Amino acid sequence: MLVRKKSPLAHRMVLGAAIAALSCIAVTQPNVARADATTQYSPDQVKGIQAWARSLAVQAGTFCASPVGMYNLRQGIATGANPKAKPNHIWRMPNISTPKLAKESGYVTPNVNTIYGFGFMDLEAEPIILKTPDSNGRYYIVQLVSMYDDTFAYGAGKEVGYKGGTYALVGPGWKGTLPNGVKRIDAPTRWVTVQPRVHVKNQDDLAGAQKVLEGITVQGLAEYEGKPAPKAPTYDYAEPKLKPNVASSLLLFDDPLQFWSICVDAMNENPPRKDMISAVLPQYKYLGIELGKPWKSENVLNSIFLEEMKKVGAEIGPMIADLPYLIGPNGNGWIVTPYNFGSPGPDYLTAAVHSVLGLTANNSDEAFYIWSQYDENQKQLDGNNKYAMTFPATFPYTKVVPPGFWSVTMYDLNSKLTVENPINRYVLGSDDDLKKGADGSITIYLQSTSPGKDKESNWLPTPKGPFYMLIRNYAPAEEAMKALQDPSSGKILPKVVPVK
Repeated sequence: MLVRKKSPLAHRMVLGAAIAALSCIAVTQPNVARADATTQYSPDQVKGIQAWARSLAVQAGTFCASPVGMYNLRQGIATGANPKAKPNHIWRMPNISTPKLAKESGYVTPNVNTIYGFGFMDLEAEPIILKTPDSNGRYYIVQLVSMYDDTFAYGAGKEVGYKGGTYALVGPGWKGTLPNGVKRIDAPTRWVTVQPRVHVKNQDDLAGAQKVLEGITVQGLAEYEGKPAPKAPTYDYAEPKLKPNVASSLLLFDDPLQFWSICVDAMNENPPRKDMISAVLPQYKYLGIELGKPWKSENVLNSIFLEEMKKVGAEIGPMIADLPYLIGPNGNGWIVTPYNFGSPGPDYLTAAVHSVLGLTANNSDEAFYIWSQYDENQKQLDGNNKYAMTFPATFPYTKVVPPGFWSVTMYDLNSKLTVENPINRYVLGSDDDLKKGADGSITIYLQSTSPGKDKESNWLPTPKGPFYMLIRNYAPAEEAMKALQDPSSGKILPKVVPVK
């Protein structure tokens, strides 16, 4: 077919018509004082509005990552169609987070040195009484986490001890009196997570760990005092529609706008910090985000803002997942989580990274984390290659206060979960009989196939594709804490060296 070239005049006419059409763009707006449904924008104005709307949506999405991540976890554990444990009860995982159990929980970057418990407590009607046992020297923690993924207290652990106690988790605004012998812990939000972790060295040690986990109990205050319990509420929360077989904290919604509606639902039920309400929330009204009001697309300032919110809702989880190297000291392909990682407060970027990649990760005094997904040449770690890394005997990040422990755990980069391997090994560390060099150093081999019988004790199997690792220190010693707070300490992290 013959195609005639348009004349320059024709090009100018088409371009002029396009500009004229764009200059008359009218965007749908709610009834607000700043504009109305007849407002028209020039092409330059449209570009500026798009840029600012996206910037605002990214900032709001960064804030929302934490409450949405916690909402998704709560729905999977307690309030969804098939709960693991109903509200005000604890789900006790029967074993370490094998790939199967990790997938069931949907819990991102799980620890494999402990057995977990998960319980979501609704403190609206009454306080919840938490009892913790004497573990007889076994390391365990009971972490208490708000709906903004802030750790606000512990019921057991390095700082509190392992002897056990009785605590009352008290919601905002409760005015009653507690029984004698019960320690009050004020929660910042209506819903909180009670998350036990009990150290288990190996499968022979599992029964002892399970006994401690069973000894961690919760009950309503009325039941504790032998009084009639308040009427149990009914819950009808929107079900997050998420991409399957990946951690729910990655925020991969089928409909990106559900990210925003869930954020506002979680926020309205669990109001944020006062400084957030006064200093940050007012600007989010352009996005239809206002405390006390449900999020509706028609309340967004205009269609330009709504379109940017759709884009950001789809991108925010993967975007945040790429940002851990911004928030702490790093070196040799590793990032050390910052000192405020478990309780970041108004540091919303750290909070978002914490929630997307390490939801309910601990306060640094109790445990800290060192992440790597790159080799010494800053290339993505991949199980199609082989690597080795060596910890010197003097490596401060692995120094613990007994009965604490350290470990290195392997994860699939895409799912953020543990991975199947031929020897069912997901972690190596102080619980293992690792071979040491003459100087006391420890070399760990990272590959998908055996490095040979003489090295298998130090072999941490990788998946076939991209992966990342986490060094954990539970009950860090003073030497480790000093390294954690030293901005230059990233240079002492072990090099992950490709090997032939």
